[in-house]
Order: sequence, then C-alpha cells, then structure tokens
Amino acid sequence: MQKNRTTHSTTAKLAVAGLLTAAAVVGSLLSVPVAGSKCAPVQHMVNVFAAVILGPWWGVGIAFCASFLRNLMGIGSLLAFPGSMAGALCCGMVYHFTKRLDVTCIAEALGTGVLGGLAAYPVAKLLMGLEPGGFTVYMIPFFISTLAGSILAYIILRVFEKSHVLEQMREN
Repeated sequence: MQKNRTTHSTTAKLAVAGLLTAAAVVGSLLSVPVAGSKCAPVQHMVNVFAAVILGPWWGVGIAFCASFLRNLMGIGSLLAFPGSMAGALCCGMVYHFTKRLDVTCIAEALGTGVLGGLAAYPVAKLLMGLEPGGFTVYMIPFFISTLAGSILAYIILRVFEKSHVLEQMREN
C-alpha cells in the first residue's frame, strides 16, 4: 500500500510540475526585452507556486525545464537559466523552512533579482558574447520582472489559502 501511495504522490507531483512548466513557457510570451534578457513575470509566479506546492528541488527543475524549452522555441535567452533557477531555489528553501508566503515571495524577488542578476553577467559575457555595462546590469530588470510575478503569486496563493484550495492541493 505504501508503494502505491508513493507512486501516486510522485505521479501527481510530476503532473503538477508539467502544468507549471507549461504555464511558465506559455506565460513567457508576455515578456519584456531588457539588455539581452527577456523578463518574464509569469516564470517568477510559477517559481513561488512550485515552492509552496512542490518544494525547492521541484521548483529548480521546473525553472530549468521552462528555461530550456523557452530557449529551444526561441522565446527565451540563456539568461533565463540563472535568473529563474536562483529565484526558484531561494524561495523554495525559504518556504520549506518558514512556511510563510510573504517571506517566500520576498525570497523569490531577492533570489532572482540579486543572485540571478549577478549570475547572469558571466552567462551574458562568456556564453552569449554580450558586453554588459557592468556586473550588476541585470539586477534591476530581473528584480522588476520578479517583483511583478511575486506579487501576482502572493495574491493568487492568498486567495487559494482562504478558500482552502491550497490545502487540498498539498494533500493530493
């Protein structure tokens, strides 16, 4: 019986991860080009959803898969990898330890805006052949993008919390 429950749980998590990845890819069509990057607020909303529903490592995997697919489809850039994955890891870890939605959204914004923004510089310079204006050039656009997505995630997840939908999602 335990094996069936574990298999069901993993299958359900994989299905949710697939849906979140698809949402991030489709949502990236709403992006703003800034300094060689394509800022996509929906990705950051997905990062927070993944942190709250699935956990940090699932969130990093979703961010990687969405970035990979966006690049394959020509609707993303290599800068999607450090930005989305750093934010997903930070907010996933913070939610895992605090279970606080507000702090999780702040961690997404800081993880993507600061860590992802800093990590984007060598990617732009070494892998994309760009000459960014400085080491911190991606921090502001990444922060603006993630702020919008984090606020949207906070609002939606608070509604889900109050209506007990979030509780049901975690149980299944």
